[in-house]
Amino acid sequence: MRILVIEDEPTLCNQLCRSLEAAGHAVDAAGNGRDALHLGSEKAFDAVVLDLGLPLLDGLSVLKHWRQAGHNMPVLILTARGEWHERVAGIDAGADDYLPKPFHMEELLARLRALLRRAGGQAGNELACGPLTLDTRSARVHLDGQPLTLTSHEFRLLAYLLHRRGEVISRSELAEHIYSHDSDPDSNTIEVFIGRLRKKLPPDMIETVRGLGYRLRDPV
Repeated sequence: MRILVIEDEPTLCNQLCRSLEAAGHAVDAAGNGRDALHLGSEKAFDAVVLDLGLPLLDGLSVLKHWRQAGHNMPVLILTARGEWHERVAGIDAGADDYLPKPFHMEELLARLRALLRRAGGQAGNELACGPLTLDTRSARVHLDGQPLTLTSHEFRLLAYLLHRRGEVISRSELAEHIYSHDSDPDSNTIEVFIGRLRKKLPPDMIETVRGLGYRLRDPV
């Protein structure tokens, strides 16, 4: 999944990005509200970690602009502000969760997993399709109970298909959600990753819908 991290403290921002990447996500980062507003408005993200105390434009204003423009990605507010009325203001502005600093990274990752589950209509940490399972907590994939070795891009692609199981997803949408901003998203390379995944999965599990994209389904 593609995550946007907005944090102006460089050390914390780097820690957040590294932890999210280690959990199998593609990560973009912004250090001020102006860049955050632009990225969140122009790019497709599955979730956002948003600090309120940002330079150039505060996080609450950024969030309000996004919601007014109809951008509905889950947002986890991250801030040193702990007063109850500021938490209420954040939730009322459209935040989905709130985590005050200081925090444990595992808690942030758990809250983010919960937001992604709710957004995808999932009840637990395990995504499944037939004999295939993906544990979002451990970032491990099993097929018929046996570990499945995947590259980082193969994992991101499979995770996105599992989150949208049964839906037809275009190559361009897949590219948007598995590459970070500093990568070169090329929808043609999606065919390469799909081909690699097909060699590791049961036949016909990834269906090609001509002219539209791909769909993950239970194997026949």
